[in-house]
Amino acid sequence: MSTTASRTSAAPLLRRALLYAGCAVLLAGPTALAFFSGGFFDTAQVWAGLVIWALVAVAMLAGGRPVPRRRAGRVAIGSLLGLALWTLLSITWAPIAGSAYDAGQLVMLYGGGLITAAALLRTVPVQRAVEPSLAAGVLIVTGYGIAGRLLPGVLHFTRSISAQGRLEQPLTYWNAMGELAALGFVLTARLAGDPSRPRAMRAAAAAACAPLGLGVFLSVSRGALFACGAGLVALIVLAPARAQLHSLLLALAAGAVASIAAAPFTGVTSLGGSLSSRERQGVIVLVLLAAISAAAVLAGLALARRDHGELLTLPRRAPLIALGVVCLGFAAAVVLGSKESSTQPLASGTARYETLQSNRYAYWRVALTAFAAEPIRGVGAGGWAVYWLRDRSVSEGAQDAHSLELQTLAELGLVGAALLAALLGAVAVAARTADRIAPAMAAGPAAACVTYIAHSPLDWDWQMPAVTLIAIVLAGLLLALADRDPPATFARADPVP
Repeated sequence: MSTTASRTSAAPLLRRALLYAGCAVLLAGPTALAFFSGGFFDTAQVWAGLVIWALVAVAMLAGGRPVPRRRAGRVAIGSLLGLALWTLLSITWAPIAGSAYDAGQLVMLYGGGLITAAALLRTVPVQRAVEPSLAAGVLIVTGYGIAGRLLPGVLHFTRSISAQGRLEQPLTYWNAMGELAALGFVLTARLAGDPSRPRAMRAAAAAACAPLGLGVFLSVSRGALFACGAGLVALIVLAPARAQLHSLLLALAAGAVASIAAAPFTGVTSLGGSLSSRERQGVIVLVLLAAISAAAVLAGLALARRDHGELLTLPRRAPLIALGVVCLGFAAAVVLGSKESSTQPLASGTARYETLQSNRYAYWRVALTAFAAEPIRGVGAGGWAVYWLRDRSVSEGAQDAHSLELQTLAELGLVGAALLAALLGAVAVAARTADRIAPAMAAGPAAACVTYIAHSPLDWDWQMPAVTLIAIVLAGLLLALADRDPPATFARADPVP
């Protein structure tokens, strides 16, 4: 009897250990992948897929129910898995079967990640750990990239000619580094303004905004700046409290001052000059960055003591207004950029901030041409690259249309676009439900998802698992939050126990 009783009592402990181990691997995964070129290449994606689907098995053993209860969660997971199967099926008509297989394998990785996150991130302690864990991972990756500029005599990172001095390591792509830093900036801005978090965490989050803001600046990614702005707009609508507004302004100040302090030093911003010059400039910027971060800590502590969760009065239709502002900003940038001369060479370095010119318009035109050729099923995963070689107007090699939505439309047709739209719509519905059930916990993940979605029409984040898995995990957290039983009453700014 005693042996049977001990086995019975050990079972819950084993399941709990599996749960926490699985969560740790899931939350650390994007950071680990970042140091393997962001998980872009096949080998890293294969290993990541194996780990993720092993975590699905862990979720079944630890939680027993890997599928969400609510319809939105099921639709989200079903749509993503459907997109994976449709991508793999396109092998039968894609011009390069191997490319279609690789694309399908990547979507299967994301499908497993969404299932795992929705299944494992169910308990309040685990849910509370998601935002600080992912934000810390982004800070590590961004800090690593910046460190090579601040300490060039100590750290020697590989540099590509095409980067033109922009922040690219360790992901090896500057725009992805900018988007990653933007995701981290939105998450830390939320943590800094969350009254339910410890004061020390809020102050540390405020300090982290300085290097993260500098990371966005050094990437010279205009799309990442736009996405970060979209996420912050969403954040203030989702968490309409004075504490959040004050901390958001502090975060913007820390990031902006750090960027302004680094701007005059070309050895840091564009890796120009001799090694001795870059070493001297790096030390100066390092000292300035440390001082700015320290000032942000003090300001964050002062705000944490003063702000006590007073709500802001926003217009009744604030969410629609925010959506309109983001969409109008995106449309204006696209229209204005398309009218700039395409015969002039693209600006280099921080001069890119002075223009909206880009080769993306050429990529997008080819994507629409491919869609017109096969509107229902698409030309097959990986097929855009073949059309680009045939129809390009710019003498530049490219594998992706630099737009998740347009590339899906071109390669997977209306069927693939419908599956992608169903995924995004279901996550949005789950986010709305989560905002009603646990508003204090849903604000940060939802705002970060907005950051990712705002950038997805502008670049190939989808092909960079170290970036996309962060959004997938946060979407899974929203599915898990939406599955919670709604409280009888709640206040938006109330801390979650």
